[in-house]
Amino acid sequence: MTSPASVAGAYANIASLVGQAAGGAAPVAQPKGGGFGELLEQSLSGMAEQGRNAEAKAMQAVAGKADVVDVVTAVAESELALNTLVSVRDKVIAAYEEIMRMPI
Repeated sequence: MTSPASVAGAYANIASLVGQAAGGAAPVAQPKGGGFGELLEQSLSGMAEQGRNAEAKAMQAVAGKADVVDVVTAVAESELALNTLVSVRDKVIAAYEEIMRMPI
């Protein structure tokens, strides 16, 4: 079960991603780029990059070349990105299930 704090964090992260995709401005009805698909692709690549960054920091810490605070920060950012991805996936599945329940 997700906590209200994790849902709020996921919502804030998605809102910031939407703001970045819109060039820092408020979201508009018709995005200039590829729309939702492009936003999703950027989010997935960003999450993967954060995971790689966290892994690299952990390996540097094992080698004695990184600060523990940097490692914890990178892991926390990676965890937040993963929680956001899971929240978005859950919302997409819920929306799909709701659409499938609609009468024709």
